[in-house]
Formats: sequence, structure tokens, C-alpha cells
Amino acid sequence: MKREMSVAGTFYPAREVELERYFEHFSRTYDEDLVLPHVKSRAVIVPHAGYIYSGYTANVAYRILQKSGIKNFVVIGPSHRVAFEGVSLCDYKSYVTPFGEIKSADTLVEKLQENFSLSCFTQAHEEHSTEVQFPFIKHYIQDVHIIELVYSRESAKEISEIIDFVLEQEDCGVIISTDLSHFYNLEDANKLDNICLEAVKNLDLNQLHEGCEACGMIGVEAMMISAKKLGLSSHILDYRTSADASDDTDRVVGYMSACFL
Repeated sequence: MKREMSVAGTFYPAREVELERYFEHFSRTYDEDLVLPHVKSRAVIVPHAGYIYSGYTANVAYRILQKSGIKNFVVIGPSHRVAFEGVSLCDYKSYVTPFGEIKSADTLVEKLQENFSLSCFTQAHEEHSTEVQFPFIKHYIQDVHIIELVYSRESAKEISEIIDFVLEQEDCGVIISTDLSHFYNLEDANKLDNICLEAVKNLDLNQLHEGCEACGMIGVEAMMISAKKLGLSSHILDYRTSADASDDTDRVVGYMSACFL
């Protein structure tokens, strides 16, 4: 079975040539003002809105991952469409993107199934929080293999144990998907999002629960728990809001990317 595209043409362009233009624009715009950090990371947090809004922010993180040399990634995102218990592991053999298919990391799939008793809830795998990552992954990382994990009602502690296991494996990395606050005015959005940014920057789990409204906060908290346990530090790569693209400052969504070193 193939994990087909479900939001191509809406959240991101369905044509390869248009995607290439997006990625070139994001990178060129960044390089005009900034220098990409000289770091290697195999764990990142990225946003998942439409590319016109959050693609620039995500693009920075994928340029960092490109330098990692890692060829197997677990993409972890919250379910927006369906509610269920736990975490669903996509057991399809490949993932379709406009750039071609990405093969499943089958060996890692088997290990996760054995160690965490994860099963596949098919309806969960039409999820945009994870799918919007696939074109970035295919574009930036050659010969890559991935696994999609979508969570609903699950604790950060349980997901952190999965992250720990993945990062203990050779040649494996983790991609955590989340947006930040939703539909506040720009001033309020910046205040709420700054709580998230500072919490991630300082790996402060208490601060994370003092007003952060990330839709994927369970995944973010799980990554922070793992980072503290594994002795990783965090680095905020980019923050912006939908207002940067739309000029609408009344109903704003926030976006962050970060990497762990």
C-alpha cells in the first residue's frame, strides 16, 4: 500500500516545478539576510500550515537536516481530523509526493511495532501535520526512508519514550510537527508564542504549560523531555506568523522551527 497525498494542491503545490520555486524562494530570501547555522542535528520541530504561510520557517530546519547525513526519519504530528487512543504508526510501504515516492523505513517500523505495540489506524493517515513535511524531506534528503506517526489521545511521556528509542538507533532522526497559537490578534499571538519559544529554548517544561497554545504541544513536550534526558540543547531557527504573508493582523497563526544538538 502507498500513503497517498491528501492535501496536495491545498497546503502545498501538487506540481514538482512549483514546489521547486517555493524552496528556491525560501532559501534565497533567507540567505539574503542570514547565514545558516553551522550545526548538525537529527531532531527538529517544524510547522505544518500551508507553505505560503509556514514554508519559509520549515525550510530552515530542513536545510539543517540536509547536513546531518541521516537517512531515516520518524515524522510525528497531531491528528486534526480524527480522535483515537494512542499513536498510529503508518505501515504502508511508501509515501507519495510530487517529487516521487519515499520508501518506508521498514526495519524501524518492525522495531517500533515490537517495542511499543503500535498499530495502524488508517483514518489517521490523511493528516496534514505530517504530510506537508514529506515534500521537504524528499527534496532535501537523498535516499531517505520515513515513518509517519500520528497521535491523538496520548501522553508526552509515552511519545518521549518512542523518541528516545528512535534517537538511540543508528542513522535515525525525528521530525516533530506543530503550529503555535491560532487566531489571536498579532500582539496577543506574539505574547503567547513567546512562551513556547522561551520554553523550547530553555527546555523548561513548566513554562511550556504557562500559556503555550501549540496544537502539537504533546509532541513538543515529548521532544523536550527526550532532549533533557539525552543531554541535548535546543536552538530556535525561525519564528513568524501568518501576518508576515497575509498582512492580516487580526486572526494570526504562529510558526516556529527549532533544532536539537
